[in-house]
Amino acid sequence: MKRSILILSLFNLFIAANIAAQELNAKVTINHAQIQGTDASVFETLQQALEQFINERQWTDYQFQKHERITCNFNITVTKYDKTTNRFEATAMIQANRPVYYSTYTSTLYNNKDDDFHFDYAQYDQLNFQEEIIDNQLTALFAYYAYLIIGLNLDSFAPLGGTDVLQRCLNLVNNTQNLGFPGWKAFETSRNRFAIINDYLDEAMKPLRQLQYDYYRTGLDEMANNSERGRANITTALNLLKEAHENKPLSLLPQIWTDYKRDELASVYHGKGTQKEKQQVYDLLFSINASQSNAWDKIKN
Repeated sequence: MKRSILILSLFNLFIAANIAAQELNAKVTINHAQIQGTDASVFETLQQALEQFINERQWTDYQFQKHERITCNFNITVTKYDKTTNRFEATAMIQANRPVYYSTYTSTLYNNKDDDFHFDYAQYDQLNFQEEIIDNQLTALFAYYAYLIIGLNLDSFAPLGGTDVLQRCLNLVNNTQNLGFPGWKAFETSRNRFAIINDYLDEAMKPLRQLQYDYYRTGLDEMANNSERGRANITTALNLLKEAHENKPLSLLPQIWTDYKRDELASVYHGKGTQKEKQQVYDLLFSINASQSNAWDKIKN
C-alpha cells in the first residue's frame, strides 16, 4: 500500500513538473467575419488545435513554473479562405506581456502585426513541428513567435539572456526559405519576420536588447520600491534606444518598440520628474517616432 502511494506521489510530481515546464500561456482568437458561406467549425477546430500546440509544447530547456508562463495573444483575422485548397490568408496581431515585480501591473513585452500570416490547414490536421526540418507553414509561424517571445522575455530578466533562443528563431527562419510563403525572406519588407529577428541579433542592435533588461528589471521592477529611482533608470535606459537607432537607422525595431510603449512611457513621466528630464525624454522619443507625438506631448505635462 505504501509503495503504491509512493509511486502515485512520484507520478503526480512528474506530471506537475511537466506541466510547469511549458513556457507559454497563449490565447488564440480567430476572426472569420469576412468569410461567408463556410462552416464555422473549421475555424473553431483550428483555434483549439493552435492553443493546444503552442501551450502544451516545451519550446526550450528552461523550466518555467506555472505562474511564470508568458501570457501572450494571437489575434488572427482571416481575410480569404479557399476550402478546395485549404489555403488561409490572414493577418495577425501578436502580443506578449510581462508582469512587473511587486505589483499587479503587467507590461507589454512585444506587440506587432504580421500582415503575411498565410498558411494551409485542413480540418483535423495534426500540427507537427520539427525544428531541423521545417515543412509546415502553420507550425513554423507559431514556432517563430514562440521563440521570439521567449527570447525577449529572457532578455528582460538577464542582459542578453535570450540569445540562444533568439538564435533558434533565426535558424528557423533560415530553414523556411523553401516553404513558398511570404514573410520569411530577406529584403521583402523591413518589417517582415526575417527583418525582425535578423535585426534583434544584429550586433548594432545590442543596445536595444540591453534596453530590454534595463527598462524592465532596473526600471519598472524597481518602481514599486522606489518610483523616483525606477524612473531615473528608465531615463538612462532610453539612451540605449537612441544608440540602437543611430547604429542602424533603417531598422524598424526602435519604432515598433515605441509604438507599443507609448502609453506606458507617457504614464511613467506624466506629472513626474523635472522639466529638464521630461524634455530630454520627449526629444529622444520624438526623434525616433514622430508619429506618436500625441503620446509624447503628455510626457511634458
